[in-house]
Amino acid sequence: MKLVNKALNTIRLLLGFKGLKNRCLLLKNGVDLTLEEKNELLHLFYQSPCLGIAYELKEEFREIYETSKTVKMGLRRFKKWLIYARIMLGQVANTINKYIQEICHYFVSRTTSGVMEGLNNKIKLILRQSYGFKDFNTMREKLLTCLF
Repeated sequence: MKLVNKALNTIRLLLGFKGLKNRCLLLKNGVDLTLEEKNELLHLFYQSPCLGIAYELKEEFREIYETSKTVKMGLRRFKKWLIYARIMLGQVANTINKYIQEICHYFVSRTTSGVMEGLNNKIKLILRQSYGFKDFNTMREKLLTCLF
């Protein structure tokens, strides 16, 4: 999702829409938009249909993640999405295609590696702030104290 949002933001900047409000509207989930925000987006898409297409691709990508029930269904929908995305998003579509199997593993347990990455970052921070330990047990006790 991060890559797709970044590509959408790049397209926005290339088309000359530099306002922060436009950025927030485009990156916000479509289901979370108020009626007023939807109208502002429609006005933006009227000025630039290309931006509207890129936004629809982003929303479709998000919708695939939220509604696909199985790996097979997710894979089929992503491959269909990639056909259209290659034209507008180029390199992002190629990257997603390269890692499509790994991306579709999300549908098995509906979890991401975000929690583990956050925990690893927290451990690295604790180790950096502690200026080293005499032995493994001291480090272990410090980590357990800080994390739990």
